[in-house]
Amino acid sequence: MATTLAQIAQYLDKQEWKYRLEEDSDRIVTGVQTDHIENFLIVIQLDEDGEFFKLFAPQVLSDVLNHPYKEAILQTMLSISWETKMLQWEYDPTDGEIRAIIEFPLEDAPLTEKQFNRCLRGLIQIVDEIAMPRLKAVMETGEDPGDIEEGERLLLQLQEQAPGLLEKLEKAMQARRVRGKDQDDFEPL
Repeated sequence: MATTLAQIAQYLDKQEWKYRLEEDSDRIVTGVQTDHIENFLIVIQLDEDGEFFKLFAPQVLSDVLNHPYKEAILQTMLSISWETKMLQWEYDPTDGEIRAIIEFPLEDAPLTEKQFNRCLRGLIQIVDEIAMPRLKAVMETGEDPGDIEEGERLLLQLQEQAPGLLEKLEKAMQARRVRGKDQDDFEPL
């Protein structure tokens, strides 16, 4: 067996975490207090006789099934997956539940304490600090504020790689706006 629940429980014990060991389900259930999720539940599960590791937060979002901005919410989840490491999103189309998950095969290698801690910290940090503020904004407005942040990051990269280019682009865009206004003054034939 690659990894056991007892090994993972020892990792949690070292950090003095409270948890519930559910051996019959091959999982440990725990949770943490965070800023953006009222009840941040975390499930640590071993499948395939300890050869497959899962760490997930069930019901991160609910009520998405018939939400008016469902498409934007799902698109934002995909964007967050693209922008971050390890974290994936799962959507249950039967009830609209969304969960955040980190999972990978261990096969014949044990899960190290360092790997486990990185996964645990990563799940909590990405979901609470990055994803939830964005997803809550999308649920309220239908717009992903991350799109604006991505644009700002691209502008910073462009400025670093080609100093002075942003000013030239800004002047060119202003000139185009002026030309567009001049063309509006003409009546079509």
